[in-house]
Amino acid sequence: MVVLPLASALSIAVTAHTAFNLTKLRAPSWSGELINEKVSVLIPARDEQGHIALTIESVRNQIGVSDCEIIILDDQSSDSTATIVRHISEHDPQVTLLTNGINPPDGWLGKPHACHLLSQAATGSVLVFVDADVILEPTAIAACVELLRDKNFGLVAPYPQQLADTSIERLVQPLVIWSWVATMPLGIAETSLRPSLSAANGQFLIFDTQAYKTSGGHSGVRGEVLEDIALIRSLKSSGYQCATVNGSELAHCRMYEDTDSLVNGYTKSLWNAFGSPAGSVAVNSLLAFTYLLPPIVAATSPKKSHRVLGALGYFSGVASRAMVAAHTGSRPLPDSFAHPVSIATFIGLNAMSWSRHVRGKNSWKGRAVTTGAPHE
Repeated sequence: MVVLPLASALSIAVTAHTAFNLTKLRAPSWSGELINEKVSVLIPARDEQGHIALTIESVRNQIGVSDCEIIILDDQSSDSTATIVRHISEHDPQVTLLTNGINPPDGWLGKPHACHLLSQAATGSVLVFVDADVILEPTAIAACVELLRDKNFGLVAPYPQQLADTSIERLVQPLVIWSWVATMPLGIAETSLRPSLSAANGQFLIFDTQAYKTSGGHSGVRGEVLEDIALIRSLKSSGYQCATVNGSELAHCRMYEDTDSLVNGYTKSLWNAFGSPAGSVAVNSLLAFTYLLPPIVAATSPKKSHRVLGALGYFSGVASRAMVAAHTGSRPLPDSFAHPVSIATFIGLNAMSWSRHVRGKNSWKGRAVTTGAPHE
């Protein structure tokens, strides 16, 4: 008599917070005024032959930036990534290819090391890190640099639109954005220097160069599995305000193209998402309590009052998910009706991630993910 009302009340409260948060969610747009400072666009690439040319082309097509250098690091690719980039660079002096032929040093993970090498080669007053499978809209960089300067942020972290075609993508990918839009107080997070109020997506990050260097950059998060979250926390700890924004109209990305890559992608890092085993148990238990209990009761209880209360909790969760999807380029319907299945899938991936981590089985693109430790 207490548990179900509490679960449904939590679902309703999160939905109300989601609706309020969406009024605070920035969606950067370019004013049309030219950006008159040098911007370094930095792209780490490892076995990205299927995406890299389109990503580079989208960066070359940027407007509103007067001085832009594009630096791509081929990070020990075993495919034709380097050949593709070299061909482009031979016809465009704006594009530079760097090659890394060594494994990450002890204590470093692959992506932080690659990004660190890129930052050392950059000469711009703004650093823009773009993953090699992200496609930018023509005004994406100008819009984000403009916001960076107008509000004196150390970092602008847009979340690109997450493309999802397969069933498991449609279940899991919308949770990437929903999780922070529904729960993090966005109005407070932009001005607060509390590291806990941080969300970022390493697919697309725009830094003030001095802020990046002062906070330690990727060198300071060298062993972090979730280096994007660690970076924004590091900047806040160094006294810089940061903005997490809706980037669905600025960029898009299909992170995973099949079930195996999605499972491997999430399991390599989810163990690190909530700080400790106890943190993971607590967060996943709360998710199950709030979003699995009400629909289960609604579907199985013999008492009408319980079914009604469970349905209320279920539809509140659906509403929260649908509102975020409508604002960020995902499918609001019918996908949001599967929100409980999405939550259950996420919990399963989290458990699998811990299992693989404990057994030392997590890897990504042929490299073991063994460094990094849960945040205290």
